[in-house]
Amino acid sequence: MHVFSTWSRPGGVLGELVEQAHRRAAALADRRHELARLAGSTATPPSFSDALRRDRIAVIAEVKRRSPSKGEINPGLSAVDQSTAYADGGAAALSILTEPERFGGSPEDLAAAAAAVRIPILKKDFHVDPLQMIEARALGASAALVIARALPPAGTLELVRAAHDVGLDALVEIRDERELETAIESGARVIGVNNRNLETLEIDPAVGQRLVPLIPADRAAVYESGVGSVRDVERAAAVGADAVLVGSSVSAASDPRGAVRALACVARIGRAVPR
Repeated sequence: MHVFSTWSRPGGVLGELVEQAHRRAAALADRRHELARLAGSTATPPSFSDALRRDRIAVIAEVKRRSPSKGEINPGLSAVDQSTAYADGGAAALSILTEPERFGGSPEDLAAAAAAVRIPILKKDFHVDPLQMIEARALGASAALVIARALPPAGTLELVRAAHDVGLDALVEIRDERELETAIESGARVIGVNNRNLETLEIDPAVGQRLVPLIPADRAAVYESGVGSVRDVERAAAVGADAVLVGSSVSAASDPRGAVRALACVARIGRAVPR
């Protein structure tokens, strides 16, 4: 079944987060020249999209102190210690939350992690303005999240272009076929399918099962939300995912290195190239 939506302003939790993101983006305007200078002088980061192409399902391990769906997860978490443990455990890449209000993240977390590890880092936030792509590059990120539901299609295209212009990958996150078409049109090299509805916070694994197989084989496909066990990673592999993004389970783990290592062992099957 194909599901095509018409874009409307997001509501619920996502709507609140997008409104806050617009305010934070506006506050960056006075730092435009500083950020551009930093972005231009920062060393080229490792490729996020290339890191997701391996024989096994790539684990993108997330640094997450809290979330709207789970509340407090690990409020005292050190971004540097957690990132180092993830890298030692075999994570292909990191996801660092920089959203401060509901997730307890900060840009400083990303900068500190980028200085501590050599694997690619995704700036995980509710990006709404091209200036935030410049900020991501200045902080040392390799990629930035672009949530298709948060923006009209033209806004998604604009952010992906802005990311590519400064040497970043954009992970375009989708939940239906219309958003997939927009992600493909944008030229994004990485497309994520979020099983969680960010407006209601409900998880539906059927979303990933339906959409991941539709992602072109020349793009990296990331299966997001509801991943906490090897069986979950195997389900993602079975529908053709190249990577999984894992947040709450590894952030809450007493042994984050071991938690990541336990998940990074599933063979990647991939998706068929259409004839």
